[in-house]
Formats: sequence, C-alpha cells, structure tokens
Amino acid sequence: MPDLLSKQLKCFTYISEEMDAAYHKASLKLGLSDSECMILYSIRSRGESCLLRDITALGISKQTVNSALRKMEREGVVYLETLGGNRKKICLTEKGVKRVADTVDKLIKIENETLAAWSSKELEQYIALSKRYLRDFNEKISEL
Repeated sequence: MPDLLSKQLKCFTYISEEMDAAYHKASLKLGLSDSECMILYSIRSRGESCLLRDITALGISKQTVNSALRKMEREGVVYLETLGGNRKKICLTEKGVKRVADTVDKLIKIENETLAAWSSKELEQYIALSKRYLRDFNEKISEL
C-alpha cells in the first residue's frame, strides 16, 4: 500500500505542478507576470476592487505583491485606497478595467469553457474532493 500511495502522491504533485505551469504559460501569453495575473484575477473575482489582505492571503510574498502593485500603479492600472488603520483596498482604474477585459477575462472564459465540458456530477465530485483535500491538508499542517 505505501508504494501505491507514493505513486498517487507523485501523480498528484505532477498534476499540481502542471497546473501551475499552465497558469504561468497563460500569464505570459496574456503579457502579465504571474503576480500581476493573480492580483488582477483576485480583483476581478470580487468586482473592480479587493482588499490588499485578499491578495496577501494567496501565498504570494508581501514583497512580490508590493512590487507588482507599484508597477501596476505606475502603469495606471490600479490605485490603493486607505480604509483606515492598516486596511487598504486595491481598485482598478479605467485602464485597469480594460486590462482585465483584455487578459484575465479571457482566462476566466477558458476556465468556464473547460468546466462546462464536464458533467454536473464530475464537477460536483471534483469540487467536493478538492475542498476535502484542502480541509484535511490544512488540519494536518496545523498539527505540525
């Protein structure tokens, strides 16, 4: 049984790495860095703005996030709004809304088309198993 588990883990890791590589490839084809793509995607998934903490919760280092945001601010794509205390909101400018439409919206369309090809049962199963894996994995991490 340990051999089978090891093979499954290797397969899982391979798939995870290939997913990361696919999103990296998409970012490059869209003319974005990985961090810019993740930031714009996060904003888009919430409308036209999101809290800075939503971005830093993605696992990107604060330094990388700040670097990407400064670049995007210089380009006139986003601006930061202070909400009080340490809370900040990242907002899209008009140029940012257009950039999202030209980039991230295309990626989201591809994701939707990919998932639409699955049966509802396959999709429900994939989501349920992904949630379960993440929950169980996080529980084990907290025990470290």
